[in-house]
Amino acid sequence: MASEKLKAAIESADSEELTMDMSSMIDLVFLLLIFFMVSSHLIIVQIDKRVKPPTAENAIVAKNATGRVVVNVLDDGSIWGQDEMELPTSEAITDYVDQAVQRNNESGIDTRLNLRADKAVDTRIIKKVVQAAGEAGVYDVIFGSYVVER
Repeated sequence: MASEKLKAAIESADSEELTMDMSSMIDLVFLLLIFFMVSSHLIIVQIDKRVKPPTAENAIVAKNATGRVVVNVLDDGSIWGQDEMELPTSEAITDYVDQAVQRNNESGIDTRLNLRADKAVDTRIIKKVVQAAGEAGVYDVIFGSYVVER
């Protein structure tokens, strides 16, 4: 008797087409998409339009922008931070970089100096910025340049 009921159930299941409701899966995908869009943050490196960096054939665009502290050196030799703050002395540069190091250390991010110098700048000024960053504990330097297509 039980086997007859089982046969009947199997035969009726074979004749029916099974469907799956995908609306809850679509809702879940959209919720995950919104979650990741809201929780992620964009990293924006502000570029100072007054700096005209040199061109380089072998330049490589850095993929990772996290942990960068940007220092711009203009053609007149003045040194500026990313937030439009002038850094007139080596001590000011060291303090500026040190503040970025402390912020990044709280997040567990390694700090790198992104040095954007004008192509007409004397190399002694670039050396001064690199040494001041070294005093703040930053030894990884990215030199900004334009990539030349071959």
